Amino acid sequence: MWKRIIAVLVARNREFYRDRAGLSWNILMPIMMVLAFAFIFQGDGEDLLKIGVVTPDGDLASVESPFLALKHIGFVPLTEPEAAVIKVERHQLDLLLDPRAEPVYWVNLNSAKGYLAERLLRDAYATPGGVAPERQTVSGEALRYVDWVLPGVLAMNIMFSSLWGVGWVIVRYRKNGVLRRLKATPLSPWEFLTAQVVSRLIVVLAASLVVYLGAALLLDFPMRGSYLALFLVYVAGSLCLISLGLIIAARLRTEEVADGLLNLMSWPMLLLSGVWFSMEGTSALAQTASSALPLTHVVAAAREVMIDGAGVLEVLPEIGLLLALAAGFLTLATWMFRWE
Repeated sequence: MWKRIIAVLVARNREFYRDRAGLSWNILMPIMMVLAFAFIFQGDGEDLLKIGVVTPDGDLASVESPFLALKHIGFVPLTEPEAAVIKVERHQLDLLLDPRAEPVYWVNLNSAKGYLAERLLRDAYATPGGVAPERQTVSGEALRYVDWVLPGVLAMNIMFSSLWGVGWVIVRYRKNGVLRRLKATPLSPWEFLTAQVVSRLIVVLAASLVVYLGAALLLDFPMRGSYLALFLVYVAGSLCLISLGLIIAARLRTEEVADGLLNLMSWPMLLLSGVWFSMEGTSALAQTASSALPLTHVVAAAREVMIDGAGVLEVLPEIGLLLALAAGFLTLATWMFRWE
């Protein structure tokens, strides 16, 4: 069995690295995207203040505070003050307000926007009988957009390479009669699909490593967590997305239909998984949909490692979830698979 799996794996890898155009595109495209975002967002960003508000139920309507009546300020409901304070340290929030029984707020002394937000806050509470919130100060350097977006770009590259690398290719095999010839061999569907998963996993991780090293040479981005944790996150994410691509390839006969379904699958993940922008402050429906997407957990776990300094234990729930989804997707793809 293993000899047959290895034979298919080697053949698939040779087909990939002999396609120099495809190999170059898989490596250069994400690096160019990271550089483009670094150039576009190298300024201070938009002028709108972003204020975090601690609320137990995540609903701003239940919060009573004169500060929330101000216009042209973005208020973001947050349920975990400890994690939100870190966002203030990194300038992701201009100010954090906890308006409960004894109001308190956190402001970054190094943030110009934080200074303005504090003045507006204190003016809002400067009413007869009003109780000014207690002041807590933090410090820290701003987190650049390119630092925040890089884990998502790496995950996005893995998604595209995983889905199209197996989904589109296997459909092409079926259309060209390659699968019909393999059907005459002792190779089973499970062995064939396992070889495709392992082959694509090697390619995806190798390409991601090259992209990561290239970005490290060109950009001074933070890597505060465990490299082992980051590796395990991307391995689990790759396995999950490759197995998802196999479901698309299980029965389709034309590349056009496969391409359409892969786009239909990838674009919601691209928009709702937090690759380009945070899902904090979006509607409850959007956040629910986001939490159901595999790419969301890959991006979130990678950011925890690279930005928040998480180790293996901290991201183990996301890794376990992605591996469980990968096993389920691969089982379903094997059951659905047809040679012709």
